[in-house]
Amino acid sequence: MITIRKPEDIYQAEGYIQGGTFHGRWHFSFDEYNDPDYMQFGILRVFNDDTLSPGAVWPLHYHREIEVVTYCAGGEFRHADEDGEGGVLKKGWVQHTTVGKGMYHSEINNRRDEPMRFIQMWFFPSERGLEPLVEQKQVERAERTNRFLPLVSNEHKGALSIHANAEVYSSFLQAGLTLDHQIKEWRGVYLSVLEGGPVQVNNHRVSALGAAKVVEETRLHVKAETDAEILLVDVHLIEMK
Repeated sequence: MITIRKPEDIYQAEGYIQGGTFHGRWHFSFDEYNDPDYMQFGILRVFNDDTLSPGAVWPLHYHREIEVVTYCAGGEFRHADEDGEGGVLKKGWVQHTTVGKGMYHSEINNRRDEPMRFIQMWFFPSERGLEPLVEQKQVERAERTNRFLPLVSNEHKGALSIHANAEVYSSFLQAGLTLDHQIKEWRGVYLSVLEGGPVQVNNHRVSALGAAKVVEETRLHVKAETDAEILLVDVHLIEMK
């Protein structure tokens, strides 16, 4: 079963933050957005698509007991903890954070001359009480062109590991080409078209800034009508209590 989410159906938020503004597309309930139909997807709890104005900072805030994956979709993202330590991501790069026992952090637009867009995903952890850890991976577009490149996975060499039963893939899929993705039992896929497209997902059309929620399927066939940047999240579907 495939559920298509049109861009206009995804909750949008905006406001002022330190040094500027933000615009968010929040795919699941978050902050003031509360939708009982979109509380989570398996162990995927948050999929936020946020854009910060030049020089803007999401101020230091506290989290605990989540696994965070951050994907830079444009500009330069900078992560910082309470000591100012973190890392910078450019477009297509990815970062994994084990929040574990708890940490303060902030998300920062590292550039003062252009907006910064980042996708932040939260996953329920498979273990609790872990020591906080931040790691990241550089990815050039050629590496993800016309393939689903594993960014975060415990099964693929070269991917960042995660304390959760989840995998994150990226792709720059060129017009007219098709990719397949196998879905194992008790798993589902959340696919987002970050830019470009539309793409066909098992003959269902997903436009730019839209998404597809996939359950009870064994294989995805993804075809790009025009060049498209795609994120694919493959997760365990058992509901969390």
